[in-house]
Amino acid sequence: MTEALASEEMSSDEAAAAASSCGREFRANPYPVYATLRATAPVCPLSPPHGVETYLITRYDDARAALADPRLSKDMYGAIDAYQRIFGDSSIALDDNMLFSDPPKHTRLRRIVGSTFTPKRVESLRPRVQEITEELLDRCSTSGPVDLLPEFCFPLPLVVICELLGVPENERKQAHAWSSTVARTGFGPEARKALEVAEGNLRDYLVDLIARKRQEPDSGLLSALVTAQDQDGALTDHELVSTAWVLLFAGHKSTAYQIGNAVHHLLAQPEQKRLALQSAGSMNSASEEIFRFETSVENSTFRYAKEDVVIRDTLIPKGALVQISIAAANRDPEAFTDPNRMDVKRPNVQADHLTFGVGPHYCIGAPLARLEMQIALTTLFERYPDMALAEAPEDSRWLTVPFPAFRGLAELPVLLDPS
Repeated sequence: MTEALASEEMSSDEAAAAASSCGREFRANPYPVYATLRATAPVCPLSPPHGVETYLITRYDDARAALADPRLSKDMYGAIDAYQRIFGDSSIALDDNMLFSDPPKHTRLRRIVGSTFTPKRVESLRPRVQEITEELLDRCSTSGPVDLLPEFCFPLPLVVICELLGVPENERKQAHAWSSTVARTGFGPEARKALEVAEGNLRDYLVDLIARKRQEPDSGLLSALVTAQDQDGALTDHELVSTAWVLLFAGHKSTAYQIGNAVHHLLAQPEQKRLALQSAGSMNSASEEIFRFETSVENSTFRYAKEDVVIRDTLIPKGALVQISIAAANRDPEAFTDPNRMDVKRPNVQADHLTFGVGPHYCIGAPLARLEMQIALTTLFERYPDMALAEAPEDSRWLTVPFPAFRGLAELPVLLDPS
């Protein structure tokens, strides 16, 4: 759908209403709405179900600039009233980390975490990621349809991040269950209660795990973070818990959904799959195009305006919450030719897509996500070259939680060996 066609078929008010309500139809396919907003209201005020008005940015140039704009703060303590109305009190204790902070605090936290979560440490994981991938595929049934999300896409990054952090094997299932509750929770009293319970359990678990790492350090990243410090000192206990949480949660949810998105689209487009599998380099390039085409990170986390900010002639008033639609920006025709077509040979896409952000908050886990994505896809398709979707692509079910944190499938049934 072109921008012009989208704007003809849907009015700006209709698009804003759809994005505000986050209904099932919008969650299943948000791209026509995003196309209309890019064309008619690129900086659009929304009234989402959580009751806090936000401004949604959908054009690529605006999104790229906003992601690095110091006037748009990530420190949600500065917008605490709005934050509590959306997430309640339970989230605050888990959000004292580099993802939700500004310089100089962000600079300090990022420097400490970066000193332990290094590209060298990530690259050293390559043989183990390959081994885990093979082990998971060994367990998958080839006698009938298998849902790859719970059997492969989620366990792979979960096991990797848990091993990296030093989470004991017998404790990972429960940590995953609590994280899943957080990821899939919507709004309303029952959902809020479930969120509070899951986040409380996670916080208590991480406090206990960190205490154990102090008593019995190991070679894991969490033990390294316990002892790491810079010229300004070490992480506080509060920062340690929150940092462990964001690494655990962000370290597997987004990658799991991204692997699922990639498998889905490659199976739905056999010619693109063939091009992606021509060589290791081809799969690396294909992965970057899929990060652009169907990012699992639909929207950035909240920012708020520290002062009046004008973008595209729209005033975002001081104190207002701002969300940046990564999914919309990644399909902006002003930035990408024929953006609604997945083209695994698209040039320069790694440097251009916004899936990992830009500026000071560029995703510190990007190298690990890329490593896992490339190994998962290459190994899966090499082992099962005839793998097929177990249902028509148009019948696939996408997440419909009324809050676009993740863009991913609700299930991914495939036939690994159709013969």
